Amino acid sequence: MIKNKIRVLITDDSILFRNVLKNELSKDQSIEIVGMAADPIEAMEKIKLLNPDILTLDIEMPKMDGLTFIKKLMSERPMKVVLVSSMNISVFDALQSGAVDFVRKPDMSSNNDLQSFIQELKTKIKIASIAKLVNYQGLTKAKDIKEEPKKIILTAKLETSKIIAIGASTGGTEAILKILKELPATAPPILITQHMPPGFTKMYAERLNRICSMEVREAADGDRVKKGLALVAPGDKHMRLRKDEEGYYVECKKGEKVSGHCPSVDVLFDSVAEIAGKKAVGIILTGMGKDGASGLMNMKKAGAFTIGQDEKTSVVYGMPMVAYNIGAVQVQAPIDAISSILFKHLNS
Repeated sequence: MIKNKIRVLITDDSILFRNVLKNELSKDQSIEIVGMAADPIEAMEKIKLLNPDILTLDIEMPKMDGLTFIKKLMSERPMKVVLVSSMNISVFDALQSGAVDFVRKPDMSSNNDLQSFIQELKTKIKIASIAKLVNYQGLTKAKDIKEEPKKIILTAKLETSKIIAIGASTGGTEAILKILKELPATAPPILITQHMPPGFTKMYAERLNRICSMEVREAADGDRVKKGLALVAPGDKHMRLRKDEEGYYVECKKGEKVSGHCPSVDVLFDSVAEIAGKKAVGIILTGMGKDGASGLMNMKKAGAFTIGQDEKTSVVYGMPMVAYNIGAVQVQAPIDAISSILFKHLNS
């Protein structure tokens, strides 16, 4: 018998879906379903009564929408939430408000899709059980809210010929935003691999584009890499940096998982190490596992400047920890300081 099982409260308005989750998740010996709720009001009462470790929650709920509920929950009884949602841009607002991670709802008519979803949800629940609750409130909400005095000072001698590569997983959506919102429209090109399902990467890029001064979009195969543009790897394709006689561009191709993921941070970092060498900066952020650690080491060996997020501000100190432990990180810092460190390096 496994001690200290992860106690989960399932919240969804569909009784069929609640029962499917209960039956499937209960098969895992490390997970205990302590209760189920049909709406946020019922969930709040059962949280007080059952004291679960993890709450699974849909964004679209009766009586109170999921986003409003998360904000209420985090102010009254902070706890770890894994979102189980259809494609909905409100997922990113929920992550900003304190949810740890999300899983896309499956096609219930497809057994393969359902089993893949269940496996992913089990993994996300286990990651959430060891994650930290990090407060991301106070981030810039709109593109017209700037910090111009700070940017003017920091961008006086900004080097824009370098390539910035960023990799992240759990907690990374808001960590990446924390960095990008500080950058001017003329920042060096940025390539981002964030572990995320297909479809959501496009919505995420659109959200970043609305908030940040830089142009941000989901990468497409053959996109040119240029100053003032950040490209996000598509959710089901590896993104690699390439170069021809016209300059840098990205290759986005489907492939086998690398370091457990597609897109993989290692794939991006390895390509940047090979193509850009010392004309690059590698940044590894919060996330479970080790994806990106060996790639960051290759970037460092190729002469790139490397930065890793610290333990205190990481939702999950996994990827940046492995990178730091193998010597791939030159500077380790809290998320709030990374943009300043990046500016200092580019200004030098």
